[in-house]
Amino acid sequence: MLISTMNDVPGRPVTEVLGEVTGLTVRARNAGVQLGANFKALLGGELSGLTKQLAESREEAKQRLIEAATALGADAVLAMRFDAAEVGQNYQEVVAYGTAVKLG
Repeated sequence: MLISTMNDVPGRPVTEVLGEVTGLTVRARNAGVQLGANFKALLGGELSGLTKQLAESREEAKQRLIEAATALGADAVLAMRFDAAEVGQNYQEVVAYGTAVKLG
Protein backbone atom coordinates (compact mmCIF):
# COMPACT_ATOMS: atom_id res chain seq x y z
CA MET A 1 0.00 0.00 0.00
CA LEU A 2 1.42 3.33 -1.07
CA ILE A 3 0.91 6.05 1.53
CA SER A 4 1.69 9.58 0.37
CA THR A 5 1.28 13.04 1.81
CA MET A 6 1.16 14.32 -1.78
CA ASN A 7 -2.12 14.85 -3.62
CA ASP A 8 -1.00 12.71 -6.56
CA VAL A 9 1.69 10.23 -7.59
CA PRO A 10 3.88 11.43 -10.45
CA GLY A 11 3.43 9.16 -13.47
CA ARG A 12 0.51 7.23 -11.91
CA PRO A 13 -2.96 8.54 -12.70
CA VAL A 14 -5.74 8.17 -10.15
CA THR A 15 -8.31 5.93 -11.82
CA GLU A 16 -10.83 5.84 -8.99
CA VAL A 17 -11.38 7.75 -5.76
CA LEU A 18 -12.75 5.39 -3.13
CA GLY A 19 -13.23 7.95 -0.38
CA GLU A 20 -11.84 9.16 2.91
CA VAL A 21 -10.23 6.63 5.22
CA THR A 22 -9.14 7.02 8.82
CA GLY A 23 -7.19 5.13 11.42
CA LEU A 24 -7.72 6.10 15.03
CA THR A 25 -6.20 5.20 18.37
CA VAL A 26 -6.78 6.61 21.84
CA ARG A 27 -4.21 5.82 24.47
CA ALA A 28 -3.74 6.51 28.15
CA ARG A 29 -0.41 7.92 29.15
CA ASN A 30 1.82 5.55 31.04
CA ALA A 31 2.04 6.76 34.67
CA GLY A 32 5.77 5.97 34.90
CA VAL A 33 6.51 7.79 31.67
CA GLN A 34 4.39 10.73 32.82
CA LEU A 35 6.28 10.95 36.13
CA GLY A 36 9.60 10.88 34.29
CA ALA A 37 8.35 13.55 31.88
CA ASN A 38 7.29 15.81 34.75
CA PHE A 39 10.77 15.52 36.28
CA LYS A 40 12.49 16.03 32.92
CA ALA A 41 10.35 19.12 32.28
CA LEU A 42 12.03 20.76 35.26
CA LEU A 43 15.46 20.22 33.72
CA GLY A 44 14.57 20.72 30.06
CA GLY A 45 15.25 18.50 27.08
CA GLU A 46 13.41 15.87 25.09
CA LEU A 47 10.73 13.84 26.82
CA SER A 48 11.88 10.59 25.24
CA GLY A 49 9.28 8.37 26.92
CA LEU A 50 6.44 10.51 25.60
CA THR A 51 8.14 10.76 22.20
CA LYS A 52 8.22 6.96 22.02
CA GLN A 53 4.57 6.67 23.04
CA LEU A 54 3.50 9.21 20.42
CA ALA A 55 5.53 7.45 17.69
CA GLU A 56 3.86 4.14 18.63
CA SER A 57 0.43 5.78 18.53
CA ARG A 58 1.10 7.27 15.08
CA GLU A 59 2.24 3.88 13.75
CA GLU A 60 -0.87 2.18 15.15
CA ALA A 61 -3.15 4.83 13.60
CA LYS A 62 -1.32 4.46 10.26
CA GLN A 63 -1.74 0.67 10.30
CA ARG A 64 -5.47 1.08 10.94
CA LEU A 65 -5.61 3.55 8.04
CA ILE A 66 -3.98 0.94 5.78
CA GLU A 67 -6.48 -1.70 6.93
CA ALA A 68 -9.40 0.63 6.12
CA ALA A 69 -7.97 1.43 2.67
CA THR A 70 -7.28 -2.24 1.94
CA ALA A 71 -10.89 -3.09 2.84
CA LEU A 72 -12.02 -0.66 0.13
CA GLY A 73 -9.68 -2.20 -2.43
CA ALA A 74 -7.35 0.80 -2.60
CA ASP A 75 -3.85 0.81 -4.09
CA ALA A 76 -2.85 3.96 -2.25
CA VAL A 77 -3.81 6.60 0.26
CA LEU A 78 -3.13 10.14 -0.89
CA ALA A 79 -2.97 13.40 1.08
CA MET A 80 -2.35 11.42 4.28
CA ARG A 81 -2.13 13.49 7.45
CA PHE A 82 -1.90 12.94 11.18
CA ASP A 83 -3.79 14.82 13.83
CA ALA A 84 -3.56 14.50 17.60
CA ALA A 85 -5.58 15.83 20.50
CA GLU A 86 -5.88 15.36 24.20
CA VAL A 87 -9.10 13.58 25.16
CA GLY A 88 -9.71 14.24 28.82
CA GLN A 89 -6.83 14.30 31.23
CA ASN A 90 -4.05 11.78 30.44
CA TYR A 91 -5.66 10.40 27.25
CA GLN A 92 -4.43 11.15 23.76
CA GLU A 93 -6.14 10.61 20.43
CA VAL A 94 -4.09 10.16 17.26
CA VAL A 95 -5.79 9.89 13.89
CA ALA A 96 -4.30 9.22 10.46
CA TYR A 97 -6.51 10.20 7.54
CA GLY A 98 -6.38 10.51 3.79
CA THR A 99 -8.07 9.61 0.52
CA ALA A 100 -8.17 6.00 -0.62
CA VAL A 101 -7.60 5.66 -4.38
CA LYS A 102 -6.89 3.20 -7.16
CA LEU A 103 -3.95 4.06 -9.36
CA GLY A 104 -3.43 3.35 -13.04
